[in-house]
Amino acid sequence: MEKVYQYLWKYRMLGETDFTLVDGRSVEIIDPGQHNSDSGPDFFNGKIRIDGKVWAGNIEIHVRASDWYRHGHQNDEAYSSVILHVVASDDARIGRSDGSEVPQLVISLPDGFMTLYESLSSPGADIRCRNYIQYLPSLIISDWLESLGMMRLEAKAARITDVLDSTGGDWEQACFVILARTLGFGLNNDPFEMLVRSIPLKLLHRHSDSLFQIEAILFGQAGLLDSSAHIFDEYYQGLCHEYVFLARKYGLRPLRLNWKFARTRPHNLPHRRIAMLARSCLGGFSLFRRILESPPYEDELLTLFDWRIEGYWHDHFSFDVPATFAPCTLSRASREIILINLVAPLIYAYALRRGDYDTEEKAKALLNELRPEQNAIIRTWKALGLHADCAMRSQALLHLKKEYCDAHKCLYCRFGHRFVQGAVIDAF
Repeated sequence: MEKVYQYLWKYRMLGETDFTLVDGRSVEIIDPGQHNSDSGPDFFNGKIRIDGKVWAGNIEIHVRASDWYRHGHQNDEAYSSVILHVVASDDARIGRSDGSEVPQLVISLPDGFMTLYESLSSPGADIRCRNYIQYLPSLIISDWLESLGMMRLEAKAARITDVLDSTGGDWEQACFVILARTLGFGLNNDPFEMLVRSIPLKLLHRHSDSLFQIEAILFGQAGLLDSSAHIFDEYYQGLCHEYVFLARKYGLRPLRLNWKFARTRPHNLPHRRIAMLARSCLGGFSLFRRILESPPYEDELLTLFDWRIEGYWHDHFSFDVPATFAPCTLSRASREIILINLVAPLIYAYALRRGDYDTEEKAKALLNELRPEQNAIIRTWKALGLHADCAMRSQALLHLKKEYCDAHKCLYCRFGHRFVQGAVIDAF
Protein backbone atom coordinates (compact mmCIF):
# COMPACT_ATOMS: atom_id res chain seq x y z
CA MET A 1 0.00 0.00 0.00
CA GLU A 2 2.98 2.28 0.57
CA LYS A 3 3.67 2.30 -3.16
CA VAL A 4 0.13 3.54 -3.75
CA TYR A 5 0.73 6.56 -1.52
CA GLN A 6 4.05 7.18 -3.28
CA TYR A 7 2.24 7.07 -6.60
CA LEU A 8 -0.39 9.59 -5.52
CA TRP A 9 2.28 11.86 -4.08
CA LYS A 10 4.46 11.67 -7.19
CA TYR A 11 1.63 12.64 -9.54
CA ARG A 12 0.06 15.22 -7.20
CA MET A 13 -3.20 13.31 -6.92
CA LEU A 14 -4.06 14.35 -3.38
CA GLY A 15 -6.46 17.03 -4.53
CA GLU A 16 -4.72 20.12 -3.20
CA THR A 17 -1.33 21.69 -2.47
CA ASP A 18 -2.08 23.34 0.89
CA PHE A 19 -2.29 21.10 3.97
CA THR A 20 -2.06 21.27 7.74
CA LEU A 21 0.66 19.40 9.62
CA VAL A 22 -0.18 17.32 12.69
CA ASP A 23 1.26 20.12 14.88
CA GLY A 24 -1.18 22.65 13.35
CA ARG A 25 1.20 24.52 11.09
CA SER A 26 0.25 25.12 7.45
CA VAL A 27 2.32 23.49 4.71
CA GLU A 28 2.31 24.08 0.96
CA ILE A 29 3.72 21.45 -1.40
CA ILE A 30 5.76 23.39 -3.96
CA ASP A 31 7.54 20.38 -5.49
CA PRO A 32 6.91 16.73 -4.45
CA GLY A 33 10.50 15.85 -5.38
CA GLN A 34 12.08 13.23 -7.59
CA HIS A 35 10.96 9.65 -6.94
CA ASN A 36 13.80 7.44 -5.70
CA SER A 37 13.56 3.72 -6.51
CA ASP A 38 16.80 2.84 -4.68
CA SER A 39 17.70 2.90 -0.99
CA GLY A 40 17.21 6.12 0.93
CA PRO A 41 14.25 8.51 1.23
CA ASP A 42 11.37 8.02 -1.19
CA PHE A 43 11.66 11.45 -2.84
CA PHE A 44 14.75 13.58 -3.36
CA ASN A 45 14.94 17.36 -3.68
CA GLY A 46 11.40 18.16 -2.63
CA LYS A 47 10.37 21.72 -1.79
CA ILE A 48 7.73 22.79 0.72
CA ARG A 49 6.68 25.98 2.52
CA ILE A 50 5.88 25.77 6.25
CA ASP A 51 4.31 28.89 7.74
CA GLY A 52 5.83 30.98 4.96
CA LYS A 53 9.34 29.52 5.21
CA VAL A 54 10.62 27.45 2.25
CA TRP A 55 12.32 24.12 3.00
CA ALA A 56 14.24 22.03 0.46
CA GLY A 57 15.21 18.41 1.05
CA ASN A 58 13.97 14.84 0.97
CA ILE A 59 10.51 13.44 1.68
CA GLU A 60 9.64 10.05 3.15
CA ILE A 61 6.26 8.29 2.86
CA HIS A 62 4.87 5.53 5.10
CA VAL A 63 1.48 3.98 5.72
CA ARG A 64 2.01 4.29 9.51
CA ALA A 65 4.22 6.89 11.14
CA SER A 66 5.75 4.18 13.36
CA ASP A 67 7.17 2.54 10.23
CA TRP A 68 9.93 5.16 10.52
CA TYR A 69 11.23 3.36 13.61
CA ARG A 70 10.37 -0.08 12.29
CA HIS A 71 12.70 0.59 9.35
CA GLY A 72 15.42 2.08 11.54
CA HIS A 73 15.43 5.50 9.88
CA GLN A 74 16.03 7.29 13.20
CA ASN A 75 19.60 5.91 13.20
CA ASP A 76 20.29 6.35 9.49
CA GLU A 77 22.15 9.48 8.39
CA ALA A 78 20.59 9.12 4.92
CA TYR A 79 17.31 10.29 6.48
CA SER A 80 18.73 13.27 8.36
CA SER A 81 17.81 15.52 5.42
CA VAL A 82 14.12 14.53 5.42
CA ILE A 83 12.01 17.69 5.63
CA LEU A 84 8.57 16.04 5.59
CA HIS A 85 7.14 12.71 6.71
CA VAL A 86 3.91 11.85 4.85
CA VAL A 87 1.72 9.17 6.44
CA ALA A 88 -1.76 7.70 6.36
CA SER A 89 -1.83 6.89 10.09
CA ASP A 90 -0.42 9.27 12.71
CA ASP A 91 0.51 6.69 15.35
CA ALA A 92 3.87 8.15 16.42
CA ARG A 93 6.03 11.26 16.44
CA ILE A 94 9.30 10.66 14.66
CA GLY A 95 12.77 12.16 14.84
CA ARG A 96 16.05 12.33 12.94
CA SER A 97 19.35 10.82 14.07
CA ASP A 98 20.20 14.10 15.88
CA GLY A 99 16.94 13.95 17.85
CA SER A 100 15.15 16.75 15.99
CA GLU A 101 11.50 16.16 15.11
CA VAL A 102 10.46 15.72 11.46
CA PRO A 103 7.36 17.65 10.32
CA GLN A 104 4.55 15.17 9.73
CA LEU A 105 1.60 15.30 7.33
CA VAL A 106 -1.40 12.96 7.38
CA ILE A 107 -3.05 12.29 4.03
CA SER A 108 -6.10 10.27 3.02
CA LEU A 109 -6.93 8.49 -0.20
CA PRO A 110 -9.65 9.94 -2.45
CA ASP A 111 -12.82 7.81 -2.37
CA GLY A 112 -12.93 7.52 -6.15
CA PHE A 113 -9.36 6.34 -6.22
CA MET A 114 -9.94 3.49 -3.77
CA THR A 115 -12.94 2.19 -5.70
CA LEU A 116 -10.97 2.07 -8.93
CA TYR A 117 -7.80 0.77 -7.27
CA GLU A 118 -9.67 -2.16 -5.74
CA SER A 119 -11.07 -2.94 -9.18
CA LEU A 120 -7.61 -2.80 -10.76
CA SER A 121 -6.21 -4.96 -7.96
CA SER A 122 -8.83 -7.70 -8.24
CA PRO A 123 -7.20 -11.15 -8.34
CA GLY A 124 -7.84 -13.51 -11.20
CA ALA A 125 -8.78 -10.96 -13.85
CA ASP A 126 -6.56 -11.08 -16.93
CA ILE A 127 -7.19 -7.47 -17.98
CA ARG A 128 -8.40 -5.59 -14.92
CA CYS A 129 -9.38 -2.42 -16.73
CA ARG A 130 -11.58 -4.20 -19.28
CA ASN A 131 -14.67 -2.30 -18.07
CA TYR A 132 -12.98 1.09 -18.51
CA ILE A 133 -11.13 0.77 -21.83
CA GLN A 134 -14.12 1.95 -23.85
CA TYR A 135 -13.86 5.38 -22.18
CA LEU A 136 -10.26 6.03 -23.24
CA PRO A 137 -9.63 8.85 -25.74
CA SER A 138 -8.27 7.52 -29.04
CA LEU A 139 -5.18 9.73 -28.75
CA ILE A 140 -4.24 8.15 -25.41
CA ILE A 141 -4.61 4.68 -26.96
CA SER A 142 -2.59 5.39 -30.10
CA ASP A 143 0.23 7.18 -28.24
CA TRP A 144 0.60 4.44 -25.63
CA LEU A 145 0.49 1.61 -28.17
CA GLU A 146 3.09 3.38 -30.29
CA SER A 147 5.37 3.58 -27.26
CA LEU A 148 4.70 -0.05 -26.32
CA GLY A 149 5.56 -1.24 -29.82
CA MET A 150 8.92 0.49 -29.58
CA MET A 151 9.50 -0.87 -26.08
CA ARG A 152 9.05 -4.42 -27.37
CA LEU A 153 11.31 -3.84 -30.37
CA GLU A 154 14.00 -2.33 -28.14
CA ALA A 155 13.70 -5.21 -25.66
CA LYS A 156 14.18 -7.76 -28.44
CA ALA A 157 17.10 -5.79 -29.85
CA ALA A 158 18.68 -5.73 -26.38
CA ARG A 159 18.27 -9.50 -26.18
CA ILE A 160 20.01 -9.88 -29.54
CA THR A 161 22.82 -7.61 -28.37
CA ASP A 162 23.27 -9.82 -25.29
CA VAL A 163 23.47 -12.90 -27.53
CA LEU A 164 25.91 -11.08 -29.81
CA ASP A 165 28.18 -10.22 -26.88
CA SER A 166 28.08 -13.85 -25.70
CA THR A 167 29.29 -14.97 -29.15
CA GLY A 168 32.23 -12.58 -29.18
CA GLY A 169 30.57 -10.19 -31.61
CA ASP A 170 29.81 -12.82 -34.29
CA TRP A 171 26.63 -11.59 -35.98
CA GLU A 172 26.07 -14.83 -37.93
CA GLN A 173 26.36 -16.96 -34.78
CA ALA A 174 24.01 -14.59 -32.95
CA CYS A 175 21.57 -14.77 -35.87
CA PHE A 176 21.76 -18.58 -35.76
CA VAL A 177 20.91 -18.60 -32.04
CA ILE A 178 17.93 -16.26 -32.44
CA LEU A 179 16.71 -18.17 -35.51
CA ALA A 180 16.79 -21.44 -33.59
CA ARG A 181 14.97 -19.86 -30.69
CA THR A 182 12.34 -18.46 -33.05
CA LEU A 183 11.79 -21.89 -34.60
CA GLY A 184 10.79 -23.07 -31.13
CA PHE A 185 7.60 -21.02 -31.63
CA GLY A 186 7.12 -20.46 -27.90
CA LEU A 187 7.02 -23.95 -26.42
CA ASN A 188 10.56 -25.01 -27.33
CA ASN A 189 12.45 -21.72 -27.48
CA ASP A 190 14.86 -22.58 -24.67
CA PRO A 191 15.75 -26.12 -25.85
CA PHE A 192 16.44 -24.79 -29.35
CA GLU A 193 18.72 -22.08 -28.00
CA MET A 194 20.61 -24.54 -25.81
CA LEU A 195 20.98 -26.87 -28.78
CA VAL A 196 22.64 -24.37 -31.12
CA ARG A 197 24.78 -22.88 -28.37
CA SER A 198 26.33 -26.33 -27.94
CA ILE A 199 27.51 -26.35 -31.57
CA PRO A 200 29.94 -23.74 -32.95
CA LEU A 201 28.67 -22.54 -36.30
CA LYS A 202 32.14 -23.06 -37.78
CA LEU A 203 31.78 -26.79 -37.02
CA LEU A 204 28.60 -26.95 -39.08
CA HIS A 205 30.34 -24.98 -41.84
CA ARG A 206 32.85 -27.83 -42.19
CA HIS A 207 29.96 -30.08 -43.22
CA SER A 208 27.95 -27.48 -45.13
CA ASP A 209 27.97 -29.67 -48.26
CA SER A 210 26.29 -32.61 -46.49
CA LEU A 211 22.74 -32.14 -45.22
CA PHE A 212 22.85 -35.63 -43.71
CA GLN A 213 25.88 -34.82 -41.54
CA ILE A 214 24.38 -31.50 -40.43
CA GLU A 215 21.19 -33.34 -39.45
CA ALA A 216 23.20 -35.98 -37.59
CA ILE A 217 24.99 -33.32 -35.53
CA LEU A 218 21.83 -31.38 -34.72
CA PHE A 219 19.61 -34.37 -33.93
CA GLY A 220 22.40 -36.00 -31.93
CA GLN A 221 23.12 -32.90 -29.86
CA ALA A 222 19.38 -32.49 -29.33
CA GLY A 223 19.35 -35.87 -27.57
CA LEU A 224 16.91 -37.31 -30.11
CA LEU A 225 19.12 -40.13 -31.39
CA ASP A 226 19.48 -43.46 -29.60
CA SER A 227 20.82 -46.43 -31.55
CA SER A 228 19.31 -48.81 -28.99
CA ALA A 229 15.79 -47.47 -29.54
CA HIS A 230 13.37 -49.75 -31.37
CA ILE A 231 13.41 -47.61 -34.49
CA PHE A 232 14.72 -49.63 -37.37
CA ASP A 233 14.30 -47.47 -40.43
CA GLU A 234 17.46 -46.89 -42.41
CA TYR A 235 17.46 -43.09 -42.14
CA TYR A 236 17.28 -43.05 -38.34
CA GLN A 237 19.93 -45.71 -37.83
CA GLY A 238 22.17 -43.94 -40.33
CA LEU A 239 21.89 -40.70 -38.34
CA CYS A 240 22.76 -42.55 -35.14
CA HIS A 241 25.92 -44.06 -36.64
CA GLU A 242 26.97 -40.77 -38.24
CA TYR A 243 26.51 -38.87 -35.00
CA VAL A 244 28.59 -41.39 -33.04
CA PHE A 245 31.42 -40.89 -35.54
CA LEU A 246 31.19 -37.07 -35.55
CA ALA A 247 30.73 -36.85 -31.77
CA ARG A 248 33.99 -38.75 -31.26
CA LYS A 249 35.74 -36.60 -33.83
CA TYR A 250 34.68 -33.28 -32.27
CA GLY A 251 34.21 -34.26 -28.63
CA LEU A 252 30.45 -33.67 -28.69
CA ARG A 253 28.11 -34.87 -25.96
CA PRO A 254 24.34 -35.07 -26.47
CA LEU A 255 22.29 -32.70 -24.35
CA ARG A 256 19.40 -33.59 -22.10
CA LEU A 257 16.83 -31.07 -23.21
CA ASN A 258 13.27 -30.64 -22.04
CA TRP A 259 11.57 -30.88 -25.41
CA LYS A 260 7.83 -30.27 -25.27
CA PHE A 261 5.67 -32.40 -27.53
CA ALA A 262 2.24 -31.94 -25.92
CA ARG A 263 0.05 -29.18 -27.37
CA THR A 264 2.31 -29.09 -30.44
CA ARG A 265 0.82 -29.56 -33.88
CA PRO A 266 2.44 -32.46 -35.77
CA HIS A 267 4.09 -30.24 -38.39
CA ASN A 268 5.57 -28.10 -35.59
CA LEU A 269 7.21 -30.97 -33.71
CA PRO A 270 10.87 -30.35 -32.75
CA HIS A 271 12.09 -33.03 -35.21
CA ARG A 272 10.73 -31.15 -38.21
CA ARG A 273 11.95 -27.79 -36.94
CA ILE A 274 15.44 -29.24 -36.43
CA ALA A 275 15.34 -30.61 -39.97
CA MET A 276 14.39 -27.10 -41.12
CA LEU A 277 17.27 -25.62 -39.11
CA ALA A 278 19.66 -28.10 -40.74
CA ARG A 279 18.38 -27.03 -44.14
CA SER A 280 19.28 -23.42 -43.32
CA CYS A 281 22.91 -24.51 -42.85
CA LEU A 282 23.24 -26.33 -46.17
CA GLY A 283 25.80 -24.49 -48.28
CA GLY A 284 26.95 -22.51 -45.24
CA PHE A 285 24.88 -20.44 -42.83
CA SER A 286 24.93 -16.83 -44.00
CA LEU A 287 21.45 -15.67 -43.07
CA PHE A 288 22.58 -12.46 -41.39
CA ARG A 289 24.49 -11.33 -44.47
CA ARG A 290 21.56 -12.17 -46.74
CA ILE A 291 19.13 -10.25 -44.51
CA LEU A 292 21.30 -7.15 -44.75
CA GLU A 293 21.67 -7.53 -48.52
CA SER A 294 17.95 -8.07 -49.11
CA PRO A 295 15.59 -5.16 -49.85
CA PRO A 296 13.82 -4.48 -46.52
CA TYR A 297 10.38 -5.46 -47.79
CA GLU A 298 8.12 -8.27 -46.68
CA ASP A 299 7.96 -10.35 -49.86
CA GLU A 300 11.71 -10.21 -50.51
CA LEU A 301 12.57 -11.14 -46.92
CA LEU A 302 10.04 -13.97 -46.81
CA THR A 303 11.91 -15.76 -49.61
CA LEU A 304 14.96 -16.08 -47.32
CA PHE A 305 13.01 -18.57 -45.22
CA ASP A 306 11.49 -20.60 -48.02
CA TRP A 307 13.46 -23.70 -47.00
CA ARG A 308 12.21 -27.05 -48.25
CA ILE A 309 12.76 -30.26 -46.30
CA GLU A 310 12.63 -33.36 -48.46
CA GLY A 311 13.24 -37.07 -48.37
CA TYR A 312 12.40 -38.66 -45.04
CA TRP A 313 10.61 -35.55 -43.74
CA HIS A 314 8.31 -35.40 -46.74
CA ASP A 315 6.16 -38.09 -45.12
CA HIS A 316 7.21 -38.14 -41.44
CA PHE A 317 6.34 -35.89 -38.51
CA SER A 318 9.01 -37.41 -36.28
CA PHE A 319 11.17 -40.52 -36.23
CA ASP A 320 9.14 -43.64 -36.96
CA VAL A 321 5.90 -41.59 -37.13
CA PRO A 322 4.83 -41.63 -40.78
CA ALA A 323 2.32 -39.20 -42.23
CA THR A 324 0.33 -39.30 -45.43
CA PHE A 325 1.46 -35.74 -46.05
CA ALA A 326 3.68 -33.39 -44.06
CA PRO A 327 4.26 -29.78 -45.19
CA CYS A 328 7.74 -29.41 -46.64
CA THR A 329 8.04 -25.65 -46.09
CA LEU A 330 7.20 -23.15 -43.41
CA SER A 331 3.78 -21.58 -43.87
CA ARG A 332 3.61 -17.92 -44.77
CA ALA A 333 2.26 -17.17 -41.28
CA SER A 334 5.27 -18.93 -39.70
CA ARG A 335 7.68 -17.02 -41.92
CA GLU A 336 5.96 -13.76 -40.99
CA ILE A 337 6.49 -14.64 -37.33
CA ILE A 338 10.20 -15.06 -38.09
CA LEU A 339 10.27 -11.62 -39.70
CA ILE A 340 8.63 -10.17 -36.59
CA ASN A 341 10.72 -11.98 -33.97
CA LEU A 342 14.06 -12.28 -35.77
CA VAL A 343 14.51 -10.06 -38.80
CA ALA A 344 13.11 -6.72 -37.62
CA PRO A 345 14.80 -6.86 -34.18
CA LEU A 346 18.06 -8.05 -35.77
CA ILE A 347 18.10 -5.18 -38.26
CA TYR A 348 17.23 -2.76 -35.46
CA ALA A 349 19.96 -4.09 -33.14
CA TYR A 350 22.52 -3.87 -35.95
CA ALA A 351 21.45 -0.30 -36.73
CA LEU A 352 21.71 0.73 -33.08
CA ARG A 353 25.19 -0.78 -32.80
CA ARG A 354 26.29 1.19 -35.86
CA GLY A 355 24.36 4.37 -35.10
CA ASP A 356 22.54 4.01 -38.43
CA TYR A 357 19.27 5.96 -38.14
CA ASP A 358 18.06 5.10 -41.67
CA THR A 359 18.35 1.36 -41.00
CA GLU A 360 16.54 1.79 -37.67
CA GLU A 361 13.64 3.27 -39.60
CA LYS A 362 13.68 0.32 -42.03
CA ALA A 363 13.19 -2.09 -39.13
CA LYS A 364 10.22 -0.07 -37.87
CA ALA A 365 8.77 0.20 -41.37
CA LEU A 366 8.94 -3.58 -41.76
CA LEU A 367 6.86 -4.11 -38.60
CA ASN A 368 4.36 -1.52 -39.80
CA GLU A 369 4.12 -3.37 -43.14
CA LEU A 370 3.66 -6.89 -41.76
CA ARG A 371 0.28 -8.34 -40.89
CA PRO A 372 -0.53 -8.55 -37.15
CA GLU A 373 -0.13 -11.83 -35.32
CA GLN A 374 -3.32 -13.75 -34.63
CA ASN A 375 -3.47 -15.40 -31.22
CA ALA A 376 -5.64 -15.54 -28.11
CA ILE A 377 -4.16 -12.37 -26.61
CA ILE A 378 -4.72 -10.31 -29.74
CA ARG A 379 -8.27 -11.64 -30.01
CA THR A 380 -8.94 -10.65 -26.39
CA TRP A 381 -7.79 -7.09 -27.02
CA LYS A 382 -9.87 -6.96 -30.20
CA ALA A 383 -12.98 -7.94 -28.26
CA LEU A 384 -12.28 -5.00 -25.93
CA GLY A 385 -12.02 -2.58 -28.83
CA LEU A 386 -8.24 -2.45 -29.30
CA HIS A 387 -7.49 -3.57 -32.84
CA ALA A 388 -4.12 -4.45 -34.35
CA ASP A 389 -3.77 -3.38 -37.97
CA CYS A 390 -0.08 -4.32 -38.32
CA ALA A 391 2.66 -6.29 -36.56
CA MET A 392 3.94 -3.22 -34.72
CA ARG A 393 0.51 -2.80 -33.15
CA SER A 394 0.09 -6.49 -32.29
CA GLN A 395 3.57 -6.46 -30.73
CA ALA A 396 2.48 -3.47 -28.65
CA LEU A 397 -0.60 -5.32 -27.39
CA LEU A 398 1.46 -8.40 -26.51
CA HIS A 399 3.92 -6.20 -24.60
CA LEU A 400 1.08 -4.46 -22.78
CA LYS A 401 -0.39 -7.78 -21.65
CA LYS A 402 2.92 -9.31 -20.54
CA GLU A 403 4.70 -6.34 -18.98
CA TYR A 404 1.75 -4.50 -17.42
CA CYS A 405 -1.41 -6.62 -17.14
CA ASP A 406 0.28 -9.88 -16.14
CA ALA A 407 2.80 -8.04 -13.94
CA HIS A 408 -0.01 -6.16 -12.11
CA LYS A 409 1.55 -2.80 -13.01
CA CYS A 410 -1.74 -1.06 -13.68
CA LEU A 411 -0.64 2.18 -12.03
CA TYR A 412 2.41 2.35 -14.30
CA CYS A 413 0.38 1.78 -17.47
CA ARG A 414 -0.81 4.94 -19.21
CA PHE A 415 -4.31 3.47 -19.43
CA GLY A 416 -4.40 2.76 -15.69
CA HIS A 417 -2.88 6.15 -14.91
CA ARG A 418 -5.55 7.84 -16.99
CA PHE A 419 -8.34 5.96 -15.19
CA VAL A 420 -6.90 6.80 -11.77
CA GLN A 421 -6.39 10.43 -12.71
CA GLY A 422 -10.01 10.68 -13.80
CA ALA A 423 -11.26 9.02 -10.62
CA VAL A 424 -9.23 11.37 -8.43
CA ILE A 425 -10.45 14.45 -10.30
CA ASP A 426 -14.06 13.29 -9.89
CA ALA A 427 -13.46 12.74 -6.16
CA PHE A 428 -12.47 16.36 -5.69
